[in-house]
Amino acid sequence: MALPKAEDSSTPNLKLNRPEIIVSDKQLMLFSVATDIKLTIKTLEAGHPVLITAFYSNGLNLLKALKTHLQKKLPNKTFKEQREYRSQYNKLSKLILIEVIDHKLAVKKAPFIGWLEKLYPETSDFLLPFVKIQGLNSAWQWYENGISIPVLRNKIHPYYGTYFPTRFDHLILFDNWLNRYEGAKKSAIDVGIGSGVLSFQMVKHGFQTVYGTDTNPNAIVGLTDYMKDTKLSRKITLDFGHLFANASKATELIVFNPPWLPKSHDLDRLDEAIYYNKNLFPQFFESAKQLLLPEGKLVVVFSNLAQITEVTKQHPIEAELAEGGRFVLEKCLKRKVKIASDKTKRDQHWRDKEEVELWVLTHA
Repeated sequence: MALPKAEDSSTPNLKLNRPEIIVSDKQLMLFSVATDIKLTIKTLEAGHPVLITAFYSNGLNLLKALKTHLQKKLPNKTFKEQREYRSQYNKLSKLILIEVIDHKLAVKKAPFIGWLEKLYPETSDFLLPFVKIQGLNSAWQWYENGISIPVLRNKIHPYYGTYFPTRFDHLILFDNWLNRYEGAKKSAIDVGIGSGVLSFQMVKHGFQTVYGTDTNPNAIVGLTDYMKDTKLSRKITLDFGHLFANASKATELIVFNPPWLPKSHDLDRLDEAIYYNKNLFPQFFESAKQLLLPEGKLVVVFSNLAQITEVTKQHPIEAELAEGGRFVLEKCLKRKVKIASDKTKRDQHWRDKEEVELWVLTHA
């Protein structure tokens, strides 16, 4: 399936990540407030899709009933039951569909979701899983309303499918370091630019040009769309690719905010479900050595999350300093993270030990 470019984007060849349209030639069971819930759930368990009709709230009610049904079968008392519950819910909830007609949800009292037109310009009528619509709806609210970041003057407007920070301790740590930075500010490279926060911080602190890369096409398209022809677009150059992408010119500052957890299948209980593979850091440090000017600084924003949750004892930056021979430590700044809200339902007992870290390295 061909994927579209974003509106007003100068990156026509990038294929966006988006929920996949459902194509079904089967007759779908229709669900409304009058439909038998137990029969509907049996239909889902038999592998047959169900179409939400009449009101948007019918989809919410069916999902709630599905959760209750699964909780009775799999009461979440053991890790195995928890994993099975999540697996069953993900499988069955994706069979609950909703229709889009003329880029709008074909039910009453439904939210307006602009992504339906932005992400699917080639077709106006299609089906999507209801849970995907929920995700699109949340993402549209963030995009439209914007998100305030303590270290930035203006809100950011994250594009669909793009990572944006929900915790800010590491950004404050980086901003404090930038306040004291006395090196050259001609250029910088932001590896994994995401929603652009670190790059925006560097521009705020006087960097003339920033080269930002990302392997997520939505990040590149979204930032291109966000910056348009503003001052930011003249200072920040975007490139799609792994790590340094097509960077070839050495720079005074390289900044990297990598994933904080190694890949594992047993970590979905944690709130930071972003993982790095074993090759990421060796590849990064090798490339960084080639692209950092002799007097330049390499800044890695990280956390002790993996160590305090006993995911791994190895710290990838400490390992590089001990064994890599490419860089030496100038300083490591740390900041305790804000304690989790009492309202959170997730077990975050480890938060009182968590620290974000800012590693400043120079050439060995």
